[in-house]
Amino acid sequence: MEDKATLIELTAEIVANYVANNSTPVSDLPALIRATHDALAGIGSPPAPTVEVVTKATPAQIRKSITPEALISFEDGKPYKTLKRHLTTHGMTVAEYKAKWGLPND
Repeated sequence: MEDKATLIELTAEIVANYVANNSTPVSDLPALIRATHDALAGIGSPPAPTVEVVTKATPAQIRKSITPEALISFEDGKPYKTLKRHLTTHGMTVAEYKAKWGLPND
């Protein structure tokens, strides 16, 4: 209970100081109080995990990445005779690479 009271006191003090030094419409005060309280409540808690966006290669991109001379990596766009060693330098397995780029198993 003490932490909640301290959080409310800090929120009130910060908002009061902000309003004393900045022109703020009365209608914006509830949102300012809520945002300040939420920001203070979030201090000390672990950050939200970032979600990696999976980029799926289009069939046209897949066809263009396969040439008789080399395979074009979706990671850096460079040509390679084989991708296995290249993927190892990026800390990936072939299965992880296929899953990341939405490639078929064949």
